[in-house]
Amino acid sequence: MLIASQLEPTYARTVYPCFDEPAMKATFNIRIVHDPSYVALSNMPAIDTSEMKDENGSLWTVTTFNTSLKMSTYITAFVICDFDYVTRTERGNEIRIWARKEAVKNGYVDYALNITGPIFSFLEDLLNISYPLPKTDLVALPDFGAGAMENWGLMTFQESSLMYLPSDKFTSRKAMIAIIVSHELGHQAYIFFFPFKWFGNLVTMNWWNDLWLNEGLASYFEYLGATFVEPKLSLDKIFYDHVVQPVLREDNEVGVRSLSESEDKIKASFSLISLFDSITYNKGASITWMLSGFLTEKLFIRALHSYLKEFSFSNANQDDLWTHIQMVVDAQDEVQLPASVKKIMDSWTCQNGFPVLTLNLTTGTISQEQFLNKKNENSTDSYNNTWIVPISWMRNGSSQPLMWLDKSSKTFPEMQVSESEYDWILLNVNLSGYYRVNYDQLNLRRLVRLLENNPKAIPAVCRFQLIDDVFALTQFGYIQIETALELTKYLAREDELFIWNVVLLNLVPENLESTLKNYEVYPLLKKYLLKRMLPIYHYYAGFIRQNVDALEDDYFAQVYLEKLFATACWLGLQDCLDLSSELYTKWMNDPEYKIPILIRRTVCCYGVAVGSDEEWNFAWEMYNRTDSTKEDKDILLSAMSCAKESWLLNRYLQYGLSDTLFSSNCTSIIILYVMTKDIGHRIAWEFVTENWPLLSERYGKELLRDVLKVMGRFVNTDVQIQELQVFYNTTLEEDEGVTATLLLEISKTENMERRELLTKVADWLHKNVDD
Repeated sequence: MLIASQLEPTYARTVYPCFDEPAMKATFNIRIVHDPSYVALSNMPAIDTSEMKDENGSLWTVTTFNTSLKMSTYITAFVICDFDYVTRTERGNEIRIWARKEAVKNGYVDYALNITGPIFSFLEDLLNISYPLPKTDLVALPDFGAGAMENWGLMTFQESSLMYLPSDKFTSRKAMIAIIVSHELGHQAYIFFFPFKWFGNLVTMNWWNDLWLNEGLASYFEYLGATFVEPKLSLDKIFYDHVVQPVLREDNEVGVRSLSESEDKIKASFSLISLFDSITYNKGASITWMLSGFLTEKLFIRALHSYLKEFSFSNANQDDLWTHIQMVVDAQDEVQLPASVKKIMDSWTCQNGFPVLTLNLTTGTISQEQFLNKKNENSTDSYNNTWIVPISWMRNGSSQPLMWLDKSSKTFPEMQVSESEYDWILLNVNLSGYYRVNYDQLNLRRLVRLLENNPKAIPAVCRFQLIDDVFALTQFGYIQIETALELTKYLAREDELFIWNVVLLNLVPENLESTLKNYEVYPLLKKYLLKRMLPIYHYYAGFIRQNVDALEDDYFAQVYLEKLFATACWLGLQDCLDLSSELYTKWMNDPEYKIPILIRRTVCCYGVAVGSDEEWNFAWEMYNRTDSTKEDKDILLSAMSCAKESWLLNRYLQYGLSDTLFSSNCTSIIILYVMTKDIGHRIAWEFVTENWPLLSERYGKELLRDVLKVMGRFVNTDVQIQELQVFYNTTLEEDEGVTATLLLEISKTENMERRELLTKVADWLHKNVDD
């Protein structure tokens, strides 16, 4: 048995009577009565244990903890467990990592122990603020909804966020643990991140509407901490890939809130739990990255030190932070700002969304507008937000002095270019600002030419951003798809996997692979893409065949190689199919052999796809082995749906109905896996309609909703709609039928738009496939 608390944001009041508000800080005296065979942990060290008997004569242990520092209710915490721990002392601070006994014995928490102390010291030195507690416990919980939580002195984590198996050679697991531990040490976390204790615990936001001060600053520093203990990670690449790019993709809907809303608006419109989202974490970190960039890290850290010192053990809002930064800016004359820190930063934290900058190179004019979906009639022109935008830029490969765009449009004479096609400009270098850039055709043509001749002239993060921006601008109706495709011509010379990943996610979205196979774009894409993928594919295939361990420090290979290989096999690259078959056969001949984890999902899928019932039956046998891990079982569930023979898929679906062969929650997963394959979707649909009474009884409407979502991708004609409609009419209540029909109409419209887009892509590929 195990008890662990999670009190953020407002659950302390369910544990003890309190004014459960972040601004009301107090000291806490905690005492826990528990079973003698368990240990009790809290924020502070235990100072006394005694025994007591209850009215039945049973013996209990009473653990009393030292009085806490002054802190908010939501970071009080307790854990009662029968775990073991490993320990070390860093600068007088005792660090203990607790976990299940066998996990400690097997060394699974040694890595976390080795990095926690150094990250603490790094943050203390960087911020010039000492950690005020005598001990820190980190506890790995087998089941924990929050991901991790920065309770002061007693941090709690999901096991997967803290445990590293010594047998796992690859750094991607280490990187995730380093990022998470680093975040929590910096402060507190949900889902993926952990905060830095200094932000949140030592200085807490006045109220939850400024939660980003805790989480955004912690999420920024977590990457500094993680790259300090794992220097092989590239800070700017990983920060853009994990933090900036994902939130730019989300922060463009009309209804998305701003980073800092008023208390009243939060109380009226949002639940507190909903604030723990990517706007708070990722946008908060991106804005902090931008702020540190235009201030310089030296001034930024100096201002943070002053802020943390003044508000230690109390509360602050974002204006307090701006005041401290302003004081530091006013005391020097190297960094000149176009407006007050508050005015600049309020434009980013108090408005929702972000700008897209449009550059005209002939005149040197840059204009800004809010980045919204131009295809959506609802995105009215009433959004006339303007931001005070720092523009880092380079010309012909040389960095230029920072510029500021502080109105909706401004002309910069130094950004006019000459007639020479070798004269080019790049904005937002290394993604130092939170915005997108829309270049005019003249500059784009020059960048396309430059990439074809010398891609390394543009830094890797800038290439990633250029491609990400241009596909986002296409998707939102700013430019035509053909413009984005021009930027892919150079890819045979692209050796960065994280850039390939963003290209493939845009050209071969995972949820559309099976749909794309049915269009004339597929053979053209196959010819165009494979020609460009071969150099990077062969480079990594060599490692897979000869020495996969050599990739143990290649973080992006561990995260993105699977997508590259899966696309190569999907496009029918013979070497990829042969390699999958070769490795799968090796496994069949020796079930103890481990297919490299980096491409295991792809190898299993295509091993089954190019094989016969023998390969399928082996996957089935391995799935049913008692020692297969949860991850392996999921890979095999997916792989068995890759079979190319319809009788095998039919048999698989029938197995799915059996109570004895699968746990009941697998059936719907099997149906969806089969349905998303190009030859499986009809087979799965017929299976669902034939077995609906039984499936409906087991899964109800949820399964149907998921099935309809997938089927919707294949709806192109009224006849197909009618076929689905007949099924709804016999199975659904009237009101549900109306909703389902509406969904179908939306799918049909989306599919028609997609068809138009694919026709344009096919036309462009026809003209460029032989380049």
